Amino acid sequence: MTTKQIRFVELSPTTMAALLADDLAAAGREAGVALTELFTNDESKWLWNYRIAQLEDDPEAQRWIVRAAVSEPEGVVIGHGGYHGPPDENGMVEVGYTVDAAYRRQGYAKAILTALIERAVEEPGVKIVRASISPTNSASLATIAGFGFLEAGEQWDEEDGLELLFERAV
Repeated sequence: MTTKQIRFVELSPTTMAALLADDLAAAGREAGVALTELFTNDESKWLWNYRIAQLEDDPEAQRWIVRAAVSEPEGVVIGHGGYHGPPDENGMVEVGYTVDAAYRRQGYAKAILTALIERAVEEPGVKIVRASISPTNSASLATIAGFGFLEAGEQWDEEDGLELLFERAV
């Protein structure tokens, strides 16, 4: 399998608002890339509401949070990825990513994760990258294998239930 290359495109609050209104055309114009219905499903709408509120509280979080993931050189949006926010007081960032169903099992999740880890390595304030994964999500558990993540505990997430925590130094 050929290694996939990912470029991230920022999603502004205006883009997120257009996605909440199911206006993919306006969202795509604002973002500068053609977004797919993945960006307007119920799970994504929860994400846009959450991130808009996050940015109202902390506008500086914009450079850290979710972005459209574009496969290069094709220029096709295959999902989204980013961090849950800026590094915390310990220099930890948590990754989050989703691959559109049409592009799953083609190496894109690993490509997004690779790009997120590479960016974390380049950021002077980041010391640790975390991934939180449901113990029943075998695809995500397989995705992080080989990236140097070590199990670091577990947590209960109000939205997702039990999650295993994995961390790796940068």
